[in-house]
Amino acid sequence: MKRLFLRAAALFIVAAGLAGCANNPLPGMLGGWSTLVDGTSLDQWNQIGNANWRVEEGSVQADKGVGFLVSKKSYTDFQIRAEFWSDADANSGIFIRCADPSTVTDKNAYEVNIFDKRPDPSYGTGAIVNVAKIVNMPKAAGKWNTYEITAKGPEMTVVLNGVQTVQARDSRLASGPIALQHAAGVIKFRKVEIRPI
Repeated sequence: MKRLFLRAAALFIVAAGLAGCANNPLPGMLGGWSTLVDGTSLDQWNQIGNANWRVEEGSVQADKGVGFLVSKKSYTDFQIRAEFWSDADANSGIFIRCADPSTVTDKNAYEVNIFDKRPDPSYGTGAIVNVAKIVNMPKAAGKWNTYEITAKGPEMTVVLNGVQTVQARDSRLASGPIALQHAAGVIKFRKVEIRPI
């Protein structure tokens, strides 16, 4: 009887501990979300190109040069939540499933665009370049915006400020790092989170 009581007590302690972990996740994790950008460091990124990425005013930002911040980890099926601010001249984007983390392009990654003045607006802000066109391109300049990007197998969905902009199916690229781009104007990311699905 005493042994049974001890086992029950041990199970109760383990269950309570697991419940505590669910309510108080490990640092950097929140409900399965991992923080990649929190406006305090660039530790989780490698830089390619000559963009002047820096931490300033609680965000990661660039306003000169051309280049990328490329995540040190690769991801397959995931959701991303990203808060960004761009000026009217910004040419930026979030690239997912980058096949070559040393040379990121819209041909070897999926580019979720941030580019209000793109000459072909069908692949402007809210679109996935060369994969999913947008009919009425939203404008992102001059305000904080939230992207929610989901990639599961060949299925991809982009939501900007709560409104789905595109849904696409493409199986060329299955896995890889993500990258944040600066090509023109001013771009700021104050939060980027990712979780596997």
